[in-house]
Amino acid sequence: MKPLVAIIGRPNVGKSTFFNVIAGQRIAIVEDIPGVTRDRIYADTLWNGREFTLIDTGGIDTESDDVLLSQMRYQAQIAIETADVVCFFTDTRQGITHQDQDIADILRRSNKPVLLVMNKLDYAGLNDAIYEGYSLGLGEPIGISSTNMLGLGDLLDEIVNMLPQEKESDIPEGGIINLAIVGRPNVGKSSLTNKLLGEERVMVSDIPGTTRDAIDTRFVHPNDGSVYNIIDTAGIRRKRSIEDQSLERYSVLRSIAAIRRCDVAILMIDANDGVTEQDMRIAGLIRDEGKAAIITVNKWDMLEKETGTLESYQMEVLDRLKFISYAPVLFISALTGQRVQQIWDMVNLVYAEAGKRIPTGILNELIGEAQMALQAPMEGGRRLKIFYATQQSTFPPTFILFVNDPTLMHFSYERYLHNQIRKSFQFTGTPLRIFLRERGREDGI
Repeated sequence: MKPLVAIIGRPNVGKSTFFNVIAGQRIAIVEDIPGVTRDRIYADTLWNGREFTLIDTGGIDTESDDVLLSQMRYQAQIAIETADVVCFFTDTRQGITHQDQDIADILRRSNKPVLLVMNKLDYAGLNDAIYEGYSLGLGEPIGISSTNMLGLGDLLDEIVNMLPQEKESDIPEGGIINLAIVGRPNVGKSSLTNKLLGEERVMVSDIPGTTRDAIDTRFVHPNDGSVYNIIDTAGIRRKRSIEDQSLERYSVLRSIAAIRRCDVAILMIDANDGVTEQDMRIAGLIRDEGKAAIITVNKWDMLEKETGTLESYQMEVLDRLKFISYAPVLFISALTGQRVQQIWDMVNLVYAEAGKRIPTGILNELIGEAQMALQAPMEGGRRLKIFYATQQSTFPPTFILFVNDPTLMHFSYERYLHNQIRKSFQFTGTPLRIFLRERGREDGI
Protein backbone atom coordinates (compact mmCIF):
# COMPACT_ATOMS: atom_id res chain seq x y z
CA MET A 1 0.00 0.00 0.00
CA LYS A 2 1.56 3.28 -1.11
CA PRO A 3 1.64 6.03 1.56
CA LEU A 4 0.15 9.44 0.75
CA VAL A 5 2.22 12.66 0.82
CA ALA A 6 0.26 15.94 0.62
CA ILE A 7 1.69 19.26 -0.64
CA ILE A 8 0.09 22.05 1.41
CA GLY A 9 0.55 25.82 1.53
CA ARG A 10 -0.95 29.21 0.73
CA PRO A 11 -1.38 30.25 -2.93
CA ASN A 12 1.64 30.91 -5.15
CA VAL A 13 4.35 29.34 -3.01
CA GLY A 14 5.39 26.90 -5.75
CA LYS A 15 3.47 23.74 -4.81
CA SER A 16 2.39 22.87 -8.33
CA THR A 17 5.83 23.69 -9.72
CA PHE A 18 7.35 21.13 -7.36
CA PHE A 19 4.64 18.60 -8.19
CA ASN A 20 5.14 19.04 -11.94
CA VAL A 21 8.91 18.73 -11.65
CA ILE A 22 8.61 15.46 -9.74
CA ALA A 23 5.87 14.09 -12.00
CA GLY A 24 7.16 15.43 -15.31
CA GLN A 25 10.93 15.10 -15.21
CA ARG A 26 10.91 11.37 -14.54
CA ILE A 27 12.76 11.84 -11.26
CA ALA A 28 9.81 9.80 -10.15
CA ILE A 29 7.88 6.96 -11.73
CA VAL A 30 4.49 8.35 -12.69
CA GLU A 31 1.55 6.23 -13.79
CA ASP A 32 -1.72 7.71 -14.99
CA ILE A 33 -4.90 5.71 -14.61
CA PRO A 34 -5.31 3.96 -17.96
CA GLY A 35 -8.11 4.79 -20.33
CA VAL A 36 -9.41 7.92 -18.66
CA THR A 37 -8.55 11.60 -18.58
CA ARG A 38 -8.34 13.28 -15.22
CA ASP A 39 -7.07 16.30 -13.34
CA ARG A 40 -3.44 15.96 -12.30
CA ILE A 41 -3.99 16.04 -8.55
CA TYR A 42 -1.80 13.05 -7.67
CA ALA A 43 1.18 11.11 -9.02
CA ASP A 44 2.62 7.75 -8.00
CA THR A 45 6.28 8.20 -7.20
CA LEU A 46 9.39 6.11 -6.47
CA TRP A 47 12.44 7.38 -4.57
CA ASN A 48 15.22 5.34 -2.98
CA GLY A 49 13.20 2.17 -3.40
CA ARG A 50 10.08 3.53 -1.64
CA GLU A 51 6.84 4.15 -3.47
CA PHE A 52 4.44 6.87 -2.37
CA THR A 53 1.69 9.01 -3.87
CA LEU A 54 2.20 12.75 -4.09
CA ILE A 55 -1.00 14.81 -3.75
CA ASP A 56 -1.15 18.33 -5.17
CA THR A 57 -3.61 20.78 -3.61
CA GLY A 58 -4.84 24.29 -4.23
CA GLY A 59 -3.56 27.12 -2.08
CA ILE A 60 -5.04 27.64 1.38
CA ASP A 61 -6.15 31.26 1.76
CA THR A 62 -7.20 31.68 5.39
CA GLU A 63 -8.22 35.33 4.94
CA SER A 64 -10.75 35.15 2.10
CA ASP A 65 -14.41 34.15 1.84
CA ASP A 66 -14.22 33.68 -1.93
CA VAL A 67 -16.11 30.56 -3.05
CA LEU A 68 -13.25 29.27 -5.21
CA LEU A 69 -10.74 29.73 -2.38
CA SER A 70 -13.08 27.95 0.04
CA GLN A 71 -13.06 24.99 -2.36
CA MET A 72 -9.27 24.98 -2.24
CA ARG A 73 -9.30 25.02 1.58
CA TYR A 74 -11.73 22.12 1.55
CA GLN A 75 -9.58 20.11 -0.84
CA ALA A 76 -6.45 20.80 1.21
CA GLN A 77 -8.16 19.74 4.44
CA ILE A 78 -9.11 16.40 2.88
CA ALA A 79 -5.53 15.96 1.69
CA ILE A 80 -4.22 16.61 5.22
CA GLU A 81 -6.68 14.12 6.74
CA THR A 82 -5.77 11.36 4.31
CA ALA A 83 -2.00 11.97 4.18
CA ASP A 84 0.72 10.01 5.94
CA VAL A 85 3.20 12.90 5.54
CA VAL A 86 2.48 16.59 4.87
CA CYS A 87 4.91 18.89 3.03
CA PHE A 88 4.13 22.47 4.09
CA PHE A 89 5.42 24.87 1.42
CA THR A 90 6.29 28.53 2.12
CA ASP A 91 7.87 31.27 -0.02
CA THR A 92 11.41 32.13 1.14
CA ARG A 93 11.42 35.40 -0.80
CA GLN A 94 8.27 36.69 0.91
CA GLY A 95 9.15 35.31 4.34
CA ILE A 96 6.73 33.84 6.88
CA THR A 97 3.29 35.46 6.70
CA HIS A 98 0.24 35.45 8.98
CA GLN A 99 -1.37 32.90 6.66
CA ASP A 100 1.66 30.63 7.02
CA GLN A 101 1.25 30.84 10.78
CA ASP A 102 -2.46 30.01 10.51
CA ILE A 103 -1.71 26.99 8.32
CA ALA A 104 1.01 25.88 10.74
CA ASP A 105 -1.59 25.93 13.54
CA ILE A 106 -3.89 23.72 11.43
CA LEU A 107 -1.06 21.27 10.79
CA ARG A 108 -0.06 21.07 14.46
CA ARG A 109 -3.63 20.16 15.36
CA SER A 110 -3.69 17.47 12.66
CA ASN A 111 -1.00 15.45 14.49
CA LYS A 112 0.46 14.45 11.13
CA PRO A 113 4.21 14.27 10.38
CA VAL A 114 5.07 17.62 8.74
CA LEU A 115 8.06 18.74 6.67
CA LEU A 116 8.48 22.53 6.45
CA VAL A 117 9.67 23.38 2.94
CA MET A 118 11.10 26.86 2.25
CA ASN A 119 10.66 27.10 -1.52
CA LYS A 120 11.95 29.66 -4.05
CA LEU A 121 15.45 29.63 -2.60
CA ASP A 122 16.57 30.77 -6.03
CA TYR A 123 19.89 32.49 -5.18
CA ALA A 124 22.51 32.30 -2.44
CA GLY A 125 21.53 35.61 -0.86
CA LEU A 126 18.33 34.02 0.47
CA ASN A 127 20.07 31.31 2.49
CA ASP A 128 19.80 33.17 5.80
CA ALA A 129 16.03 33.63 5.27
CA ILE A 130 15.55 29.91 5.93
CA TYR A 131 16.07 30.45 9.66
CA GLU A 132 12.80 32.43 9.83
CA GLY A 133 11.01 29.13 9.32
CA TYR A 134 11.96 27.99 12.82
CA SER A 135 9.39 30.48 14.16
CA LEU A 136 6.59 28.16 12.97
CA GLY A 137 7.62 25.45 15.43
CA LEU A 138 7.51 22.66 12.85
CA GLY A 139 11.10 21.51 13.06
CA GLU A 140 14.06 22.19 10.80
CA PRO A 141 13.15 23.93 7.52
CA ILE A 142 14.29 22.43 4.23
CA GLY A 143 15.36 24.96 1.59
CA ILE A 144 14.66 24.16 -2.07
CA SER A 145 14.14 25.80 -5.43
CA SER A 146 11.59 23.95 -7.51
CA THR A 147 12.28 26.19 -10.51
CA ASN A 148 16.04 25.56 -10.44
CA MET A 149 15.64 21.98 -9.17
CA LEU A 150 17.86 22.63 -6.16
CA GLY A 151 17.53 20.59 -2.96
CA LEU A 152 14.83 18.30 -4.34
CA GLY A 153 16.81 15.16 -3.58
CA ASP A 154 17.26 16.19 0.05
CA LEU A 155 13.53 16.85 0.37
CA LEU A 156 12.63 13.50 -1.18
CA ASP A 157 15.10 11.79 1.18
CA GLU A 158 13.35 13.39 4.16
CA ILE A 159 9.91 12.39 2.82
CA VAL A 160 11.03 8.77 2.51
CA ASN A 161 12.50 8.85 6.04
CA MET A 162 9.13 9.97 7.46
CA LEU A 163 6.99 7.43 5.60
CA PRO A 164 5.39 4.69 7.72
CA GLN A 165 7.20 1.38 7.73
CA GLU A 166 6.37 -1.02 4.94
CA LYS A 167 4.32 -4.06 5.81
CA GLU A 168 5.91 -7.40 5.06
CA SER A 169 2.86 -8.56 3.14
CA ASP A 170 -0.35 -7.12 1.79
CA ILE A 171 -2.14 -10.45 2.20
CA PRO A 172 -5.12 -9.99 4.53
CA GLU A 173 -4.69 -11.27 8.08
CA GLY A 174 -6.96 -12.31 10.89
CA GLY A 175 -9.94 -13.38 8.77
CA ILE A 176 -11.40 -9.87 8.66
CA ILE A 177 -12.51 -8.69 5.21
CA ASN A 178 -11.91 -4.97 4.70
CA LEU A 179 -14.74 -3.68 2.53
CA ALA A 180 -14.52 -0.18 1.02
CA ILE A 181 -17.63 1.53 -0.30
CA VAL A 182 -16.51 4.12 -2.85
CA GLY A 183 -18.06 6.33 -5.48
CA ARG A 184 -19.03 9.86 -6.38
CA PRO A 185 -20.81 12.13 -3.90
CA ASN A 186 -24.49 11.43 -3.33
CA VAL A 187 -24.60 7.98 -4.96
CA GLY A 188 -25.86 6.40 -1.73
CA LYS A 189 -22.71 5.18 0.04
CA SER A 190 -23.95 5.95 3.55
CA SER A 191 -27.38 4.52 2.79
CA LEU A 192 -25.81 1.29 1.60
CA THR A 193 -23.58 1.12 4.69
CA ASN A 194 -26.56 1.50 7.00
CA LYS A 195 -28.61 -1.05 5.06
CA LEU A 196 -25.77 -3.58 5.16
CA LEU A 197 -25.43 -3.14 8.92
CA GLY A 198 -29.16 -3.69 9.36
CA GLU A 199 -30.77 -3.77 12.81
CA GLU A 200 -28.08 -5.84 14.52
CA ARG A 201 -26.58 -2.77 16.10
CA VAL A 202 -25.18 -4.71 19.07
CA MET A 203 -22.77 -6.41 16.69
CA VAL A 204 -21.38 -3.10 15.45
CA SER A 205 -18.48 -1.26 17.08
CA ASP A 206 -16.30 1.61 15.94
CA ILE A 207 -12.65 0.77 15.37
CA PRO A 208 -10.50 3.18 17.42
CA GLY A 209 -7.22 4.69 16.35
CA THR A 210 -7.89 5.31 12.69
CA THR A 211 -6.51 8.62 11.43
CA ARG A 212 -8.21 8.45 8.06
CA ASP A 213 -11.19 10.50 7.04
CA ALA A 214 -13.12 7.35 6.20
CA ILE A 215 -15.38 5.84 8.84
CA ASP A 216 -14.49 2.29 9.89
CA THR A 217 -17.19 0.04 11.32
CA ARG A 218 -16.69 -3.58 12.32
CA PHE A 219 -19.63 -5.87 11.59
CA VAL A 220 -20.23 -9.51 12.49
CA HIS A 221 -22.70 -11.11 10.10
CA PRO A 222 -25.48 -12.75 12.15
CA ASN A 223 -25.87 -15.72 9.77
CA ASP A 224 -22.37 -17.17 9.66
CA GLY A 225 -20.27 -15.06 12.03
CA SER A 226 -18.08 -13.63 9.25
CA VAL A 227 -16.31 -10.44 10.30
CA TYR A 228 -16.11 -7.38 8.07
CA ASN A 229 -14.56 -3.95 8.45
CA ILE A 230 -16.70 -1.57 6.42
CA ILE A 231 -14.87 1.55 5.23
CA ASP A 232 -17.43 4.22 4.36
CA THR A 233 -15.99 7.16 2.42
CA ALA A 234 -19.16 9.23 2.61
CA GLY A 235 -17.46 12.20 4.24
CA ILE A 236 -18.22 14.51 1.33
CA ARG A 237 -21.47 16.43 1.36
CA ARG A 238 -22.92 18.68 -1.28
CA LYS A 239 -22.83 22.39 -0.43
CA ARG A 240 -24.76 25.08 -2.21
CA SER A 241 -21.69 27.33 -2.28
CA ILE A 242 -19.50 24.71 -3.93
CA GLU A 243 -20.15 23.31 -7.39
CA ASP A 244 -20.83 19.59 -7.48
CA GLN A 245 -18.25 19.10 -10.22
CA SER A 246 -15.54 20.55 -7.99
CA LEU A 247 -16.62 18.38 -5.07
CA GLU A 248 -16.22 15.27 -7.19
CA ARG A 249 -12.51 16.01 -7.62
CA TYR A 250 -12.05 15.72 -3.88
CA SER A 251 -13.77 12.34 -3.75
CA VAL A 252 -10.69 10.89 -5.48
CA LEU A 253 -8.55 11.90 -2.50
CA ARG A 254 -10.84 10.08 -0.11
CA SER A 255 -11.13 7.06 -2.39
CA ILE A 256 -7.36 6.56 -2.69
CA ALA A 257 -6.86 5.88 1.01
CA ALA A 258 -9.96 3.71 1.35
CA ILE A 259 -9.16 1.57 -1.69
CA ARG A 260 -5.60 0.95 -0.58
CA ARG A 261 -6.75 -0.28 2.83
CA CYS A 262 -9.46 -2.59 1.53
CA ASP A 263 -9.60 -6.19 0.32
CA VAL A 264 -12.83 -5.73 -1.65
CA ALA A 265 -14.06 -2.44 -3.14
CA ILE A 266 -17.71 -1.76 -3.88
CA LEU A 267 -17.96 0.87 -6.61
CA MET A 268 -21.35 2.55 -6.42
CA ILE A 269 -22.88 4.05 -9.57
CA ASP A 270 -26.03 6.17 -9.76
CA ALA A 271 -28.50 4.48 -12.12
CA ASN A 272 -29.87 7.89 -13.10
CA ASP A 273 -26.47 9.17 -14.27
CA GLY A 274 -24.88 6.04 -15.70
CA VAL A 275 -21.10 5.61 -15.69
CA THR A 276 -19.46 9.02 -15.48
CA GLU A 277 -15.81 9.97 -16.01
CA GLN A 278 -15.41 10.18 -12.24
CA ASP A 279 -16.69 6.60 -11.89
CA MET A 280 -14.05 5.57 -14.44
CA ARG A 281 -11.33 7.31 -12.43
CA ILE A 282 -12.26 5.46 -9.27
CA ALA A 283 -12.60 2.15 -11.13
CA GLY A 284 -9.11 2.71 -12.52
CA LEU A 285 -7.79 3.20 -8.98
CA ILE A 286 -9.39 -0.07 -7.87
CA ARG A 287 -7.82 -1.98 -10.74
CA ASP A 288 -4.38 -0.40 -10.41
CA GLU A 289 -4.29 -1.17 -6.68
CA GLY A 290 -5.06 -4.82 -7.44
CA LYS A 291 -8.25 -4.94 -5.38
CA ALA A 292 -11.22 -7.23 -5.85
CA ALA A 293 -14.21 -5.26 -7.10
CA ILE A 294 -17.99 -5.30 -7.20
CA ILE A 295 -19.99 -2.77 -9.25
CA THR A 296 -23.32 -1.79 -7.71
CA VAL A 297 -25.80 0.25 -9.72
CA ASN A 298 -27.79 2.06 -7.03
CA LYS A 299 -31.24 3.72 -7.22
CA TRP A 300 -32.37 1.01 -9.64
CA ASP A 301 -35.90 1.37 -8.24
CA MET A 302 -36.10 4.93 -9.60
CA LEU A 303 -35.64 3.92 -13.24
CA GLU A 304 -38.51 3.12 -15.58
CA LYS A 305 -37.90 -0.38 -16.89
CA GLU A 306 -39.12 -2.66 -19.63
CA THR A 307 -38.08 -6.08 -20.89
CA GLY A 308 -34.32 -6.22 -21.38
CA THR A 309 -33.56 -2.98 -19.53
CA LEU A 310 -31.29 -4.65 -16.97
CA GLU A 311 -29.30 -6.61 -19.54
CA SER A 312 -28.89 -3.57 -21.77
CA TYR A 313 -27.80 -1.37 -18.85
CA GLN A 314 -25.30 -3.99 -17.70
CA MET A 315 -23.72 -4.09 -21.15
CA GLU A 316 -23.39 -0.30 -21.13
CA VAL A 317 -21.73 -0.36 -17.70
CA LEU A 318 -19.22 -3.03 -18.66
CA ASP A 319 -18.48 -1.27 -21.96
CA ARG A 320 -17.61 1.96 -20.13
CA LEU A 321 -15.68 0.05 -17.47
CA LYS A 322 -14.13 -2.51 -19.81
CA PHE A 323 -10.83 -2.40 -17.91
CA ILE A 324 -12.61 -4.00 -14.91
CA SER A 325 -15.04 -6.12 -16.92
CA TYR A 326 -14.20 -9.02 -14.59
CA ALA A 327 -16.18 -7.31 -11.80
CA PRO A 328 -19.73 -8.58 -11.19
CA VAL A 329 -22.54 -6.03 -11.53
CA LEU A 330 -25.43 -5.85 -9.05
CA PHE A 331 -28.52 -3.67 -9.45
CA ILE A 332 -29.70 -2.49 -6.04
CA SER A 333 -31.66 0.08 -4.11
CA ALA A 334 -29.90 1.12 -0.92
CA LEU A 335 -33.04 3.00 0.07
CA THR A 336 -35.48 0.09 -0.15
CA GLY A 337 -32.96 -2.69 0.44
CA GLN A 338 -33.65 -4.33 -2.93
CA ARG A 339 -30.94 -6.98 -3.58
CA VAL A 340 -28.67 -5.44 -0.93
CA GLN A 341 -28.26 -8.70 0.97
CA GLN A 342 -26.87 -10.30 -2.19
CA ILE A 343 -23.81 -8.10 -1.71
CA TRP A 344 -22.57 -10.23 1.21
CA ASP A 345 -22.47 -13.40 -0.90
CA MET A 346 -20.73 -11.51 -3.70
CA VAL A 347 -18.16 -10.01 -1.31
CA ASN A 348 -17.31 -13.47 0.01
CA LEU A 349 -17.05 -14.82 -3.55
CA VAL A 350 -14.68 -12.19 -4.96
CA TYR A 351 -12.60 -12.24 -1.75
CA ALA A 352 -12.15 -16.00 -2.11
CA GLU A 353 -11.33 -15.60 -5.81
CA ALA A 354 -8.66 -12.99 -5.04
CA GLY A 355 -7.06 -15.42 -2.59
CA LYS A 356 -7.26 -18.48 -4.86
CA ARG A 357 -4.11 -20.42 -5.78
CA ILE A 358 -3.69 -22.59 -8.86
CA PRO A 359 -1.46 -25.68 -8.52
CA THR A 360 1.69 -25.28 -10.60
CA GLY A 361 1.12 -28.47 -12.60
CA ILE A 362 -2.41 -27.49 -13.61
CA LEU A 363 -1.28 -23.94 -14.46
CA ASN A 364 1.52 -25.20 -16.73
CA GLU A 365 -0.85 -27.60 -18.45
CA LEU A 366 -3.17 -24.68 -19.21
CA ILE A 367 -0.36 -22.46 -20.52
CA GLY A 368 0.94 -25.30 -22.68
CA GLU A 369 -2.49 -25.90 -24.21
CA ALA A 370 -2.92 -22.17 -24.78
CA GLN A 371 0.36 -22.02 -26.70
CA MET A 372 -0.62 -25.01 -28.85
CA ALA A 373 -4.01 -23.50 -29.60
CA LEU A 374 -2.53 -20.13 -30.55
CA GLN A 375 1.14 -19.36 -30.98
CA ALA A 376 2.53 -15.97 -30.04
CA PRO A 377 3.00 -13.59 -32.99
CA MET A 378 6.44 -13.21 -34.55
CA GLU A 379 8.46 -10.18 -33.47
CA GLY A 380 11.53 -9.39 -35.59
CA GLY A 381 11.69 -12.94 -36.88
CA ARG A 382 11.52 -14.43 -33.37
CA ARG A 383 8.66 -15.92 -31.39
CA LEU A 384 7.92 -15.85 -27.67
CA LYS A 385 8.28 -19.19 -25.91
CA ILE A 386 6.90 -19.83 -22.44
CA PHE A 387 8.89 -22.53 -20.66
CA TYR A 388 7.32 -22.52 -17.22
CA ALA A 389 4.63 -20.76 -15.19
CA THR A 390 3.99 -20.41 -11.48
CA GLN A 391 1.64 -18.40 -9.29
CA GLN A 392 3.72 -16.07 -7.18
CA SER A 393 1.10 -14.58 -4.85
CA THR A 394 -2.54 -13.74 -4.20
CA PHE A 395 -4.50 -10.52 -3.52
CA PRO A 396 -4.34 -10.08 -6.47
CA PRO A 397 -3.45 -13.41 -8.14
CA THR A 398 -0.01 -12.85 -9.66
CA PHE A 399 1.71 -15.18 -12.12
CA ILE A 400 5.33 -15.43 -13.23
CA LEU A 401 6.07 -16.73 -16.74
CA PHE A 402 9.61 -17.85 -17.54
CA VAL A 403 10.20 -17.05 -21.22
CA ASN A 404 12.98 -16.91 -23.80
CA ASP A 405 12.75 -13.10 -24.17
CA PRO A 406 10.25 -10.84 -22.33
CA THR A 407 10.42 -8.22 -25.10
CA LEU A 408 8.72 -10.66 -27.48
CA MET A 409 5.45 -10.58 -25.51
CA HIS A 410 2.83 -8.67 -27.50
CA PHE A 411 0.06 -7.01 -25.49
CA SER A 412 -2.58 -8.91 -27.47
CA TYR A 413 -1.02 -12.26 -26.57
CA GLU A 414 -0.79 -11.32 -22.91
CA ARG A 415 -4.48 -10.44 -23.04
CA TYR A 416 -5.12 -13.84 -24.65
CA LEU A 417 -3.33 -15.56 -21.75
CA HIS A 418 -5.37 -13.53 -19.23
CA ASN A 419 -8.55 -14.68 -20.96
CA GLN A 420 -7.46 -18.32 -20.99
CA ILE A 421 -6.69 -18.24 -17.27
CA ARG A 422 -10.07 -16.68 -16.52
CA LYS A 423 -11.85 -19.16 -18.80
CA SER A 424 -10.43 -22.07 -16.80
CA PHE A 425 -10.27 -20.66 -13.27
CA GLN A 426 -12.83 -17.81 -13.25
CA PHE A 427 -11.15 -15.36 -10.82
CA THR A 428 -14.44 -13.47 -10.63
CA GLY A 429 -14.10 -9.90 -9.44
CA THR A 430 -10.31 -9.77 -9.14
CA PRO A 431 -7.61 -8.44 -11.48
CA LEU A 432 -4.81 -10.74 -12.59
CA ARG A 433 -1.18 -9.79 -12.95
CA ILE A 434 1.35 -11.50 -15.20
CA PHE A 435 5.08 -10.79 -14.96
CA LEU A 436 7.68 -12.12 -17.36
CA ARG A 437 11.12 -13.40 -16.40
CA GLU A 438 13.79 -14.47 -18.83
CA ARG A 439 14.81 -18.05 -18.19
CA GLY A 440 18.35 -18.27 -16.92
CA ARG A 441 20.63 -21.05 -15.83
CA GLU A 442 20.05 -20.19 -12.21
CA ASP A 443 16.34 -20.90 -12.63
CA GLY A 444 17.08 -24.59 -13.25
CA ILE A 445 14.29 -25.00 -15.77
